[in-house]
Amino acid sequence: MAVPKRKTTKSKRNMRRAHDALSLTNWIEDSNTGEAVRRHHIDLKTGMYKGKQIIEAKE
Repeated sequence: MAVPKRKTTKSKRNMRRAHDALSLTNWIEDSNTGEAVRRHHIDLKTGMYKGKQIIEAKE
């Protein structure tokens, strides 16, 4: 069975974990309503995407 020859240092361990951080979601202001919406997603309240009506708006 393989056994590590040396202890992994805190620095190397933390460098490996650097990619595990949660990424921030990208929010923009909607040009029609002024509300914060996620980029590249349909606004479910209005049903708009890129200035076009995609789905019917929720009531």
